[in-house]
Amino acid sequence: VQLQASGGGLVQAGGSLRLSCVASGNGIRVREMGWYRQAPGNQRDKVASITSGGSTNYADSVKGRFFISRDNRKNTLYLQMNSLKPEDTAVYYCSADVWVGYAATKVYWGQGTQVTVSS
Repeated sequence: VQLQASGGGLVQAGGSLRLSCVASGNGIRVREMGWYRQAPGNQRDKVASITSGGSTNYADSVKGRFFISRDNRKNTLYLQMNSLKPEDTAVYYCSADVWVGYAATKVYWGQGTQVTVSS
């Protein structure tokens, strides 16, 4: 299983970016997917997650500004980020909880994409 994230970049405060993440692998079935971020010197924190049924969860710091979605047919995850703030600057990682057995899953991570918000 491989996860390929893209869409990061440099944007001014108040701007928007859209991140994408494609999960690939033969016959994979993905349960939950999510976005995490890690700023220098900080731990990796959860930003948002979405189940295969479309239920979403957001960190308080991004509620109302970030929107997570997924295309189950394409195993693709998205994060629409609006009203960006300098404190959103971080490396963003996508994750996928993949079924590896009858009742077992394994979490896979993408390589990370840098988001930099200038003030």
